Order: sequence, then structure tokens, then C-alpha cells
Amino acid sequence: MSEVLPIIRVDYEQPEGAACSTHQAWARVPAEPKPAERAALKARIRELLKARNAVMVSHYYVHPDLQDLAEETGGLVSDSLEMARFGRDHAAQTLVVSGVRFMGETAKILSPEKRVLMPDPDATCSLDLGCPVDEFSAFCDAHPDRAVVVYANTSAAVKARADWVVTSSCALDIVRELKDQGQKILWAPDRHLGGYIQRETGADMVFWNGACIVHDEFKAFELQALKAEHPGAKVLVHPESPADVVALADAVGSTSGILKAAREMDAQEFIVATDNGMLHKLRTLNPGKVFIEAPTAGNSATCKSCAHCPWMAMNGLAGLAHVLETGAHEVQIDPALGLRARLPIDRMLAFTAALKKGQPTAGLVPHIGAA
Repeated sequence: MSEVLPIIRVDYEQPEGAACSTHQAWARVPAEPKPAERAALKARIRELLKARNAVMVSHYYVHPDLQDLAEETGGLVSDSLEMARFGRDHAAQTLVVSGVRFMGETAKILSPEKRVLMPDPDATCSLDLGCPVDEFSAFCDAHPDRAVVVYANTSAAVKARADWVVTSSCALDIVRELKDQGQKILWAPDRHLGGYIQRETGADMVFWNGACIVHDEFKAFELQALKAEHPGAKVLVHPESPADVVALADAVGSTSGILKAAREMDAQEFIVATDNGMLHKLRTLNPGKVFIEAPTAGNSATCKSCAHCPWMAMNGLAGLAHVLETGAHEVQIDPALGLRARLPIDRMLAFTAALKKGQPTAGLVPHIGAA
């Protein structure tokens, strides 16, 4: 295994009314392997994927090596929705998920008969950490007349308490359909994404108080200054960002939406307000264009992430080789919990599949209250 760097302390928000407004977690980021070790690890991983009948799914935010290796070996690099679909439908009996814990859990929920491995199972998410199931269940109980819609960045237990699971690529469409049917929404956990959806749809929504430590740190006043330095640049923003940052965007979208905007917009320069792991794919797919990180006020006292998730950074080649060698770090979900958590995920997947095919979606949105 590669040498690991000292543990990084990470602050994240707690729900409103908690004993304190922030809590602390940790991350450990693997040291970058030297060139010879890197080449050897990649070669070994390729061999092991074949030997174990395994396929990789990697998120856009993980290290470029893990993104490239997934695609080179017949796997996938994508957002959490496509990762979930791909893992469910692929013939491989072992899925290796390079991302954070909720992604591994979702893969296991959708493919309970498969082995699901993660390079580091301690890689988590501030939105997941900040939405513990007991407190969330009490919040749902206080609003029994609302459809419970939770973002994918949540634990299996929170998903099991929900009526709908959504990702940033489909949340607008699903909430708009719920609103059109007269349903009121309980949204969790990201308040910025929830606020964006409410502004776009006009839905009646109540919000859990959570935020992504990466997107929450983008600063509108710094972004305005950067725009002035690059007057021809278009601004691409993920909707987990604060409202004043979203207001400065030329395009707002999920990771897949940002990729689409960069490909289709008539510009040669872009400022990107999302995790800087996205820049690898943006630059690979658009070699003639320039991509600049949106500012998080640099290394100031308030910068928790500096535009990169410390937990996504825990995914490394050595960890990937280790789990393929040993079968360690297998994701386990209680079968009964998995069955309940699968219902709102399957509902989302059926809705998005119908939408993609241009089929009616209204019949896929039953009148349901809090679970």
C-alpha cells in the first residue's frame, strides 16, 4: 500500500436545532504514487478486474487515474445516477465503486446479488453525515402531509425513509411533476439544491438544513472579480452552490449537465463552480477550451474544501488494487433495509427512463405522503 498522509480534519453542518451547528469528521488522502509504482498498480488492477469478473464505476470527482482506468477497462465514469444504472445492468458480478460511501450503498441496493467493493469505505459525504436517520425520521414525522424527496447523497437508512430519491440531474423534473399533482415536498438534505429547485418550480417545500462542504464554499464576490478578469468566459455552476453564486451562472446543472453545457455553448473559456475533479473530464472532452476553477476564497480560514472533496480524494490506485486482491471493504446492506431503500430509487429510475424515451411520466408519480 502507498504511504498515507496525516488525517485531515473536516467540519460539516448539523441540522437546525442540533446541540452545535458544526461537527467534525476526518479524511485520509493517499500519497501520490511514484511513476513506476503508478504504472505497476494500473497494470495489476487491469489483470485483477479480468480475473475477478469485475467492472469499475468511477465518479467525475475522483482522481483522474481512476476515471481513465474505469473507461479503459470497460467501466464507466459518470454522475451518481448513471453509476447506479450501469452497475445494475452490467453483467459483471463484482462492482468496484470509486466515489463515496452512499454510491457504494446505492450500488449494493440495486444489485444485492453482486459483490460491491470500494477503495476506501470510510470515504463519506458531508450531506450524508449531516442527515442522521433518527433526526431525519423525526423531521418527516413532523410533516406527515408531504412527499419525502431525498437527494442521492444520503445513507441507505435515510433513503428507506423516503418516497423519492433524486439526483441533481433529475430533481427538477421529479419535483415539478409532484408539484403539478398538487403534492407538497419535504426536501433533504442540501438546502442550496432544494432552494434552487423551489425557485425554478414554485413548489411548496420545507428543507433539511444541510450543505456540501465543497459547493458551499464558492464565493459570489470572488466569482464576480474572476469574471471581470475573463469577460468572455461562461460560468458553469452546480446547483448545490449558494444562491448568489447560482445567480451568476450562464448554465446551472448537474455534473452531466455541466459537461453538456461546456460542449454546446459558444465559448472558448469557462469558469466552473463544482468539485475540481470535473476539470479532468471537461478538458479531456474539450481540448480546445480553457476551464478555470471558481474561487472558494483560496486557503482562507473559512475554506474547508478548496473546491475538492477530501473524501473523494481518499480513492486511490493502491486502495483499488488492495480490495481487488483481497476482497476487503465489501459494502454490506441489511437485506430488509435494502428492499425498502430500493423502492424510491427504482421510482426515480423508472421516471428518468420514461422521460428519456419521451413517454408519459405522470402515472409514475403516485399520491403518497411521508413514508
